[in-house]
Amino acid sequence: MYLIVGLGNPEPEYSGTRHNMGFDVINKLSEKHNIKVEKSGFQSLYGSGTIENEKVILCKPQTFMNLSGEAIIQFINYYKIDIQNVIIIYDDIDIEPGIVKIRKKGGAGTHNGMKSVVQNLGTTEFPHVRVGTGKPLFKSDLINYVIGKVSKEEYLKLSKGINTGLEAVEKILKDGIDNSMNYINAKS
Repeated sequence: MYLIVGLGNPEPEYSGTRHNMGFDVINKLSEKHNIKVEKSGFQSLYGSGTIENEKVILCKPQTFMNLSGEAIIQFINYYKIDIQNVIIIYDDIDIEPGIVKIRKKGGAGTHNGMKSVVQNLGTTEFPHVRVGTGKPLFKSDLINYVIGKVSKEEYLKLSKGINTGLEAVEKILKDGIDNSMNYINAKS
């Protein structure tokens, strides 16, 4: 079983923001694979189904971004999910809009949601799907940049990354993390 988690802030207020790229990828997976993400529990909205012949749980923590790990650890403990089968999808300001990078493992960097995940899981040994949003012109604008609404034009650029994020998850489930990294990371 795989736990596929998109990081974000509860919708609809934060829908359409750069910080909700993880939720947007989960929404796309939900729609494409007909997995309703409507159950409420473990401080999350979630749903289960099958993608690429693998049983999956799609999860959108409702704890707000900076406490995401508190929700995720509950799923891992309850369902006894192997840490290598936990895929975390999140926005990354260090990657250009529309670009996606997969990491087999790694630290949280400056991302507070990922800091919570690493702290609660007690490891960095899980797949990361990083959806690029680019950086604001001024570092002091970072909070408004990631949680502010984006224009339709900008969202079209971000949508490319959301679609590639969906492809990245499917590829990990079908071909494994190493093949997926080689394929997706070479697309940029």
